[in-house]
Amino acid sequence: MTDRRLTPANGRVAAAHLKGLVSAERFAEGTPRRVVVPVADLWARPDAGARERQLVWGEAVTVYDESGGMAFIQAARDGYVGYVPEAALGAPEDITHTVSVPATHLYPVPDMKHPGAQHLSFGARLRIVSASADGTFFETSEGRFVPRPHVRPARAPFTDPVAVAQLFFGVPYLWGGNSVLGIDCSGLVQMGCLAAGIACPGDSDLQEAELGAALAPGSPQMRGDLLFWRGHVALAVDEDVLIHANAHHMAVAYEPAAEAIARIEEQGGGPVTSQRRLPRS
Repeated sequence: MTDRRLTPANGRVAAAHLKGLVSAERFAEGTPRRVVVPVADLWARPDAGARERQLVWGEAVTVYDESGGMAFIQAARDGYVGYVPEAALGAPEDITHTVSVPATHLYPVPDMKHPGAQHLSFGARLRIVSASADGTFFETSEGRFVPRPHVRPARAPFTDPVAVAQLFFGVPYLWGGNSVLGIDCSGLVQMGCLAAGIACPGDSDLQEAELGAALAPGSPQMRGDLLFWRGHVALAVDEDVLIHANAHHMAVAYEPAAEAIARIEEQGGGPVTSQRRLPRS
């Protein structure tokens, strides 16, 4: 059975490599594009419907179809498919740097007081072409400017997914969110893993199936371990504390592991279904 979230096919069009495997009116090789808005919702249907995930500035996608102002795409980072507005996409380019702080701004000139700043979230991808005269800003390929301390080379990943997750402390909970404007439990894990160079799907069921190595029930908790429940995931900060985006706090919050386990079970979420250990950097 194919997973709709990961299968670039919608009945009208499908990716060329799926010919003979799925039914579609036509098959397409797809066209590379990138996201050119601060945050783009990835919708399950062209009329919006449910939010699958979100994509941030500069993320690469493949477009398989465009109709009615919406593009049917597949995201490069995790293979998720869905719909985004055509206006949210632009020409692809080679990325050199990523935003490495919770949030920053793009300025039309290298001046932090300029009113025309545009928000960017952690993980936004940029192509840097030069530095400002005083060296405090980097200029992007689009002639905009980002504060130099807020980015790092794209080929220099973080070494600790938990440290990345901790950057999001206090960020509001948002179902399907992937940015500092709002994030959910699996989005938090995905942001941490991807920033640390660990391939990671977007939803907790896939993360539980694919990430790390399963530990025996009751194993001592180590920093970076993942605890899974039915429909939920949290990251261990140390042997006693978790960090997770959750609807109880409506935010990314720290919580003692024992308290979280008891609370979630009491609220009907069931027991921990697995504990998995990510590879060490």
